[in-house]
Amino acid sequence: MSTHGSQDTGGAAPPDNLDYRIAHLQDRLASGELGELGVRVEARGHAVLLTGTVPSAPCREEILRTVQEELAGFPVHSDLVVTEASSPDHAEELS
Repeated sequence: MSTHGSQDTGGAAPPDNLDYRIAHLQDRLASGELGELGVRVEARGHAVLLTGTVPSAPCREEILRTVQEELAGFPVHSDLVVTEASSPDHAEELS
């Protein structure tokens, strides 16, 4: 399969391009400070789904910034769960 040519995709990037960009994003996430996180990046049609667990909200924001840089032009759906293990700042009221 060739990715070269003058095929009109109606302005959307071809799926090959998305797969390549996802692979590049996964390499970038794995090589950075976020490398040990279990974040999955999957193509879902012409969109991208992020799933996994991250240790903090700032970590989640950094991942989302990186994803937007790498996958600009593709819709991204995030299902990243933050598991910040900090002490509560107030007492929990039980009824």
